[in-house]
Amino acid sequence: MGTKVRWGILSTAAIARKTLIPAIQRAENAEVVAIASGSGKAHEAAQQLGIPTAYNNYEDLLADPNIDAVYIPLPNHMHMEWTMKAAEHKKHVLCEKPAALCEDDVRNMVEACRENGVVWMEAFMYQFHPQHQRVKEILASGEIGAVKSMRASFSFYLAERENNIRMDAKLGGGSLFDVGCYCVHSIRYLLETNPVVLSAHSTYDEQYGVDMTTSGWMRMENGVHALFDCSFDMFARNEYEIIGTNGKIIVPRAYRPDVQQGNGLIIIQTDDGKTREEVVNGDQYRLQVEHFSQCILAGTKPSYSDDAIIQQAKVLDACRVSAETGKVVELTV
Repeated sequence: MGTKVRWGILSTAAIARKTLIPAIQRAENAEVVAIASGSGKAHEAAQQLGIPTAYNNYEDLLADPNIDAVYIPLPNHMHMEWTMKAAEHKKHVLCEKPAALCEDDVRNMVEACRENGVVWMEAFMYQFHPQHQRVKEILASGEIGAVKSMRASFSFYLAERENNIRMDAKLGGGSLFDVGCYCVHSIRYLLETNPVVLSAHSTYDEQYGVDMTTSGWMRMENGVHALFDCSFDMFARNEYEIIGTNGKIIVPRAYRPDVQQGNGLIIIQTDDGKTREEVVNGDQYRLQVEHFSQCILAGTKPSYSDDAIIQQAKVLDACRVSAETGKVVELTV
């Protein structure tokens, strides 16, 4: 392997064409060399995006010896199958979130990647934006005092619902898997702890059977209370707020600062009546690609560990069980 990781893309999904492929092409240590699609769109996408090779099926791409790593933006229910197949072909794997539909599937993916000696990671790109590291620095400084609560929200109004994979329960649709997973992830990531008790409630679409809105409460291992909500039925928001004994931090562009040209924003309010804003710039998709590619080149592990990915799946499982049964769920960390 040279100085750049050679990437193959499994699917011509919009997130691949509009965000990840351009991010790989912006990255200093990565390049896109192939794309595959079972729908016959690979050659058109390759021509439009300047990708040298196109395949009409995923198996041929995985068999290509000139590919080091693959990005998997397939529907949620296909993530485990193709991650494991990629690992068997000794391809490193960046898999779109959520990694799989349940904790057991994620554990199978982790084991397959370990057995085949490949690097893999669930693609929560937002965590690579430097605004969140800055938030951690502010928390560590004690400026807002002891953290007592966190609230995270991610929603948008889904207008086109017919023939939309987000509305297909069998494909892993629903707001919790699509956007709520970011809320859960950011609570765990920013607070650096996991929930021990949680309760979640969902409103389901009568026709499609997916959760349109889910909200939840979690008590974290360190005693902090956390709230989250996600929806396909609300005004667009992607934000979190952390409240301490002496102030609070608001991050209004938490998960998609890229739609604001990468401009993250942190608002700090303290009990002395002062408010200040910090603008933090970053290309989160490129930073994710460069981090993952560097791990491949250097033979190191991603900052987002296997254990953290498994724990993320465990919490999502618990949210789903609580919403479906109406019961509070206790978790072991």
